[in-house]
Amino acid sequence: MAGWHRFMGGMMCRMIGMPVGFEHDDFDEVYVQRLAEWVRESSMDRALLLAQDEVYNEDGGRRDFGSFHVPNDYLFSVCETHPEFLPAVSIHPARRDALEELDRCLARGARAMKLLPNCHDVNCSRPAYDAFWEKMAEAGLPLLAHTGGEMTVPVANVRYQDPAILRRPLEIGVKVIAAHAASSSSLWDRDYFHDLLEMMAEFPNLYADTSALNTPFRSAALRRILDCDLLERFVHGSDFPVPVGIWYARLRGLIDGESRAHAAGISNLIERDVVLKEAMGFDGAHFTRMWQVLRRV
Repeated sequence: MAGWHRFMGGMMCRMIGMPVGFEHDDFDEVYVQRLAEWVRESSMDRALLLAQDEVYNEDGGRRDFGSFHVPNDYLFSVCETHPEFLPAVSIHPARRDALEELDRCLARGARAMKLLPNCHDVNCSRPAYDAFWEKMAEAGLPLLAHTGGEMTVPVANVRYQDPAILRRPLEIGVKVIAAHAASSSSLWDRDYFHDLLEMMAEFPNLYADTSALNTPFRSAALRRILDCDLLERFVHGSDFPVPVGIWYARLRGLIDGESRAHAAGISNLIERDVVLKEAMGFDGAHFTRMWQVLRRV
C-alpha cells in the first residue's frame, strides 16, 4: 500500500481508534478484536466479513497489482473463532483453480462471494466464467460486487465499475448485490444509480446495498433509494472501516439536527451507521433483509 491508498488506510485506522499501525506484527489480530467488539456492542447480530483475492490476468497468471490480500483460509479461521462473523469469500474467476476453490469454500460454509470487478479486473461477461457463475447459482451463493467508483483500493479497469458488467451472472441466475448502489465516489466518477434501477427492474435476483453511503459523494444516493419503487431490494451494509460521516445526511436534509448530534456521540461506527439510516427512514426490514439473500448453510 502506497501513496493515496496508504493515506486513506491510515485515516481509516485513526477513525476506528487502532492503537497500532500497518507495520505492527499484531495489526491483524488487534483489528479483528476491535471489529468483533464493535459488532458485539452494536445492535447488529452478525457481520459479513469479506476476503479479498489477488488480481489475475485472463490467462490465469497472478498480477503484481492491488494493495492488500485477505486469503479465504484466513477469513474462515477468523469466522470460526468469532461467531459474530459470517464468511464472504473472494475468488477471482480467472484463477486456474477457481472452480476447485469455489467447491472448497462452499464446503467450508461460504455465505457470499465478493469481487471488485474494477479493481480485480474481472470482465464478468466472459464466456470462460460461465461455469463459475453456474456453480454459484446452483449453490445459492450470492455475488457481492463493487459498483461505481473506488477511492480506497487501486483500480485496474475503470470500465468495470458499470453495473452492466454484472448482466451475465444475473442471466445465469446468480443473486447479485450491487455494493454502494452504483453511486459516485468522487466528482470525477459517473453515477450509475439510474442504470442500476433499470437493471433491478429487469432482474429480480439483483439487489443493492447501502454500504459506504454516509460519505461525501455517495450520500447523494440515499434520498433516491428511499424514494424509489424498489426499496425492498436494498440491504444494509457498512463497508467498515470506511468512515461514517455525521454531516452528509444532515446537509442533504435527510435528518434533523438532533439526530445528527445523537449520531455524533456514537463512537462505534457500525452502530452510528445504523442509527443514521434509521433516522433517515430506513425500516427494520432493511437491516435484516440480507438473511434472505445470503446462502443458507
